[in-house]
Amino acid sequence: MRSVPWFAAAGAALVASAVLVYAVMLTGIRPAHAAVGLRVSGTDIVEANGQKFVMRGVNHPHVWYTGQTGSFADIKALGANTVRVVLGSGKRWGPSNDVAQVISLCKQNRLICVLEVHDTTGYGEEGAAASLDEAVNYWIGQKSALVGQENHVVINIGNEPIGNTNAGQWTGATTAAIQKMRANGFEHLLMVDAPNWGQDWQYVMRDNAQTILNADSRRNTVLSIHMYAVFNTATAITDYLNRFRANGWPLVIGEFGWRFNTGEVDHDTLLSEADSRGLGYLGWSWSGNTDPILDMATSFDRTRLTTWGQRIFNGANGIKATAREATIYGGPTPTVTPTVTPTVTPTITPTPSGGCRVTYEMNAWNSGFTTNITITNTGAAATSGWRLAFALPAGQVITGGWGATYTPASGQVTATNAAWNGNLAPGGSTSVGFQATHTGNTAEPAAFTLNGAACQVA
Repeated sequence: MRSVPWFAAAGAALVASAVLVYAVMLTGIRPAHAAVGLRVSGTDIVEANGQKFVMRGVNHPHVWYTGQTGSFADIKALGANTVRVVLGSGKRWGPSNDVAQVISLCKQNRLICVLEVHDTTGYGEEGAAASLDEAVNYWIGQKSALVGQENHVVINIGNEPIGNTNAGQWTGATTAAIQKMRANGFEHLLMVDAPNWGQDWQYVMRDNAQTILNADSRRNTVLSIHMYAVFNTATAITDYLNRFRANGWPLVIGEFGWRFNTGEVDHDTLLSEADSRGLGYLGWSWSGNTDPILDMATSFDRTRLTTWGQRIFNGANGIKATAREATIYGGPTPTVTPTVTPTVTPTITPTPSGGCRVTYEMNAWNSGFTTNITITNTGAAATSGWRLAFALPAGQVITGGWGATYTPASGQVTATNAAWNGNLAPGGSTSVGFQATHTGNTAEPAAFTLNGAACQVA
């Protein structure tokens, strides 16, 4: 290579630098090669090397359980590539001054870290909530722990930042928050939650998405929808996602639950659609909920996954099947074609079971109850499909279930496995359950059989 005089090289560098600065001044947009860390590219999130990254993970309620630091390793061990960590600004919870330690735990466990301030939840309707501006002030106070972590950290400015009262204020508040973050030097990928407690049922985020994206001088903001009871049908889910895809807006599903009764989110459709569209998702939540039906792990124990935990980690289109580790940690770089699981009910020919154990946990109230049933294969052979039979006491009628199909709704009931949990290895277990009504009799079934073999009742 022919050498270039130092003054010629320096002059070329100065010209190039001046052109870059001028371009940024004119457009407010940095060229793609100047982006720092995780960033938006069209509808996708990509890493600094341009590799697409699809979030597959769960929410961890760190601010309320700061001692549960082992959860990061447990979530990773179950296949996740991302964890959304609940923090507090000090307005309602916290303050979380351990941001550096949280980021270190994420990096030690090869997880992308989505950090969120939870105090903003329901602002305008919840009197104790913090404003988005207060959340930004918290991030500014934590800046020293965040700068330089752009490859590993996404800043979710505030959780569900507006309630159902005057949801229209979300647009102005979110615009101001993004601009204040950028004015204070944050280069990170920003995530913004929808109003209406995250569910956007008045479509404020959907109808103002472009305004929000344009507000970011770095063009590095992703929108986040939370899907619960508003999204209890396939139509509600697909219609919402289609609007974002048609307009080329980046979106992740930052929280969602599961269909533990007929009025809740159609999680099967959500997972399938997210996989086929290459959308990131983060389920709520790992453990510690006041309503434990949303816990994925009982008492933060990854060996005691609930029905919801089994479904999101091990089910069709779930985390284990679809997560790819970020390349910043050495994960694979090939382009991954999402798989679409057809909605076909398989013909099940159960194999004989050599032994089984059933744990039946009931939570009853004046006219109804829910149950969680843990089935463990204590035999020497694996099952390839199972049927659990039991007699419901008089007056009890099943109104909805999860993890299995229950027929009939009363009397002598047979629970047949779902497509994703039919194979139980020796020592393996699965958790299923149902919701039911009663007329005063809350007795539990006296006996269970699995594929015709009597089970021990724990």
